[in-house]
Amino acid sequence: MSTVVLDNVTKIYPGGYLAVDRMNLRADEGEFLVLLGPSGCGKSTLLRMIAGLEEITSGDLWLGGQLANHLAPRDRDVAMVFQNGALYPHRTVRGNLSFPLEIAKADPAVVKQRVVELSRALHIDETLDRRPGTLSGGQRQRVAMGRAIVRQPSLFLMDEPLSNLDAGMRTELRMEISSLVRSLGVTTIYVTHDQVEALTLADRIAIMNRGVLQDIGTPAQVYNDPATAFTAAFLNSQQLNLLAATVRTPQNQYIMLDFGPHQITMPWTDPRAYAVSQHTGMQIIVGIRPDSLIPVPEHTEGPTFFGRVRTLEYHGHEWLAYLEAGIPAVTVPEPPDRRQLNGGGGGGRARSMMRRLLNGSAAVEEDPPPVTQPGTHRRADLIVRLGNRPVWRAGEHGLVAVDVSRLMLFTMNGNRIDPPRR
Repeated sequence: MSTVVLDNVTKIYPGGYLAVDRMNLRADEGEFLVLLGPSGCGKSTLLRMIAGLEEITSGDLWLGGQLANHLAPRDRDVAMVFQNGALYPHRTVRGNLSFPLEIAKADPAVVKQRVVELSRALHIDETLDRRPGTLSGGQRQRVAMGRAIVRQPSLFLMDEPLSNLDAGMRTELRMEISSLVRSLGVTTIYVTHDQVEALTLADRIAIMNRGVLQDIGTPAQVYNDPATAFTAAFLNSQQLNLLAATVRTPQNQYIMLDFGPHQITMPWTDPRAYAVSQHTGMQIIVGIRPDSLIPVPEHTEGPTFFGRVRTLEYHGHEWLAYLEAGIPAVTVPEPPDRRQLNGGGGGGRARSMMRRLLNGSAAVEEDPPPVTQPGTHRRADLIVRLGNRPVWRAGEHGLVAVDVSRLMLFTMNGNRIDPPRR
């Protein structure tokens, strides 16, 4: 087993494209760490640097306590599973599975036994004499996984291995990956853009955006207590309600979140109250998941929003309602996009920063705060989950109760303003 430590790791491609920006990350022995983020955020580049397929521009990579920046890929004792399987088309399934052991000059009897045992575990034993071109997508990925597992490396690297499969096959193979990897106890770093994969597979999730680490923690931590508005929005299966509110403290009796036509109060007994009160008179971002808004009868007391049902959407297992409540919605705040260091708008500062990164000294400069454009960038609807039976019709008016304890509170830059998790 192996630990993986990235210490201030940066990757700049020729032409000045900053793919990974000063990444600090650790995967402990036997841990299943998932790198999650949108396409182009740098997660696959990070995986390839760990594998030795990409050079590190600056910073240090440690594998099992050994500095690995200049180790050849074959000397890192890692096995990688790619998105497309990357099998040898001229070899049978048996030949693909045995190839790593043949290269290592393992005993032929051991090779045969291990291939048969592994093919049974992966449910591909009936395909051993077939070639990859005759297999289904799920079978090819099982073979690719088997080829990585068969030589028992100290580190597994998986780059979106399920993204080309249909939904049913993804679910089935996801369960197999989880059980196999955990039974082997091998450190695994898994790249995906699918939040369901991340939440169901990971011991810990590292969320990336624009080459920057946004948050890291257990699935429960990053989902229930996200460090940034980006994390909160990205981990939602439905679109997150991100609303602008002004913080007020009327006569210091309680905290009011003023949404314009609606107000919600927060008592001083709320553990987040003091941190929120530091923003009195300022706007903040309030994140509300659709399942935190509960339809209730008229005249219900307590924190509520009222509005007109603009439209309903049927999702098979549930209905979603879009409630026009007159509350301004905000876009997800993003970190500054410094990736195109040599591109337009950066000028001399960008080139100077690139030189500092190449010299390994960029960490002395602090990031400017992320910025978000003012105003409403999408229709100001509240998204409400209704279950499998709609309680409203389009055009009707509805009232929803708000679970204040589940509100997520962020600065306008997208950073959490309630006390950090412990």
